[in-house]
Amino acid sequence: MKPIWIVDDDESIRWVLEKALARENLATKSFANARDAIAALEFETPQVLVSDIRMPGDSGLDLLQLVKSRFPGLPVIIITAFSDLDSAVAAFQGGAFEYLAKPFDIDKAVELIRRALDESLRETSVESGPSETPEILGQAPAMQEVFRAIGRLSQSNVTVLITGESGSGKELVARALHKHSPRAQQPFIALNTAAIPKDLLESELFGHERGAFTGAQTTRRGRFEQAENGTLFLDEIGDMPFDLQTRLLRVLSDGHFYRVGGHQPLKANVRVITATHQNLEQRVREGLFREDLYHRLNVIRLRLPSLRERREDIPILVRHFLVQSAKQLGVEAKRMSDATLQFLSGLDLPGNVRQLENLCNWITVMAPGQTVEVKDLPLELTQEQGHAPAPAESYAPIQHHGTVMAMPVADSGGGSGGAHASAGAPDAWLGLLEAQAASMLSGGQQEVMAVLGRQFESALIRTALKHTHGRKNDAAVRLGIGRNTITRKIAELGIDGAKDD
Repeated sequence: MKPIWIVDDDESIRWVLEKALARENLATKSFANARDAIAALEFETPQVLVSDIRMPGDSGLDLLQLVKSRFPGLPVIIITAFSDLDSAVAAFQGGAFEYLAKPFDIDKAVELIRRALDESLRETSVESGPSETPEILGQAPAMQEVFRAIGRLSQSNVTVLITGESGSGKELVARALHKHSPRAQQPFIALNTAAIPKDLLESELFGHERGAFTGAQTTRRGRFEQAENGTLFLDEIGDMPFDLQTRLLRVLSDGHFYRVGGHQPLKANVRVITATHQNLEQRVREGLFREDLYHRLNVIRLRLPSLRERREDIPILVRHFLVQSAKQLGVEAKRMSDATLQFLSGLDLPGNVRQLENLCNWITVMAPGQTVEVKDLPLELTQEQGHAPAPAESYAPIQHHGTVMAMPVADSGGGSGGAHASAGAPDAWLGLLEAQAASMLSGGQQEVMAVLGRQFESALIRTALKHTHGRKNDAAVRLGIGRNTITRKIAELGIDGAKDD
């Protein structure tokens, strides 16, 4: 994550904000005037900009105007000792995220900066999504049917429902449908409806007006607006709250929606693709999913086969992932012996393609030789008791630039998987972390600490939630963090499966 810039000619203001943000583990960079900040913008940009409005030389409004012309998505908070209406109006007309009058309460200032930071990270995640569809590999008859379906739908804007197990590649198929559609040059926006807290999901989808609810300090576009003229992919649609299903049905029916707190209807020219691993027909029977919405989404159904149904593709996928992982780490690609490929092809791999990719990343880092034998695989896969495969969670992913590095984590039940991770190779995860950091640094990656720190936090919280069966308050106690902190991080990191105690 980039630092937060503080621009103020008052040294005491800069000092107070620096110390307060440091307590929140947020990096800062300070400037005594707008001129220096403008010069620095030639080489770098902040995550959030906090600026005084009246300074010697260029004013905060001048800085705001320049920033908004060059970096429209960058939130700017204007601070001033002159809390008059004209300054406030000028700041908001210039596109300021919020206006803060001196003297201000430091806790409220930090809270405001945190909200701006959340907005900035959300916008960054939307804008920095993959620009190209990753390759979908498969020669099995079941996958050929999927490819044929994508081809048939290439010139269509029809709604598509993709079904299949977790990790089978539903989002890749959605991206392929978008890439080969008439909307290919327009945005592709993906949202996992199960990863967003219920109270925030409506705002995520439809946006909100300033003042619509506590904390809504500025108008925000929702995913429907961000995907205008393009494609909106709603993953895990089966988990969408029932009341929001009604609003989604209305958009699909008449193409109009309202922002939260808004009174002006907005037109949505968006192709909607949805996906789920659940049985929607069963959820309709149970009264958990609207039948009319189900029929509206189920115009074209595309079922993605599990890896168990396309075992002949496993050798192709393994070779691809080994080459991909080696390229990211700058090492020679490992090779699988025939016996190892045969062994892997016989596994159930409940995590499907995602689990296989994580396994190949683990092998690239941890396997001792260039030719990988069965004995070199993780113990969870080769244990004698039925050769039971490791669950998908046995490899906690660290991801950057589309590459997932798998870190073995302990099994929550204290079984053989956990014993292997803790007793057989107690520092294995440190080796993986060092290898990942080395790869990122050698490749010129910036903000390595922020990227890996975010993934590290995600792995810790997911594991704690697994141990507490999803109870987030218990997980917070086990991790030694506050209830508000874990709630905020679950939302920031897009972690699903959490529930109130």
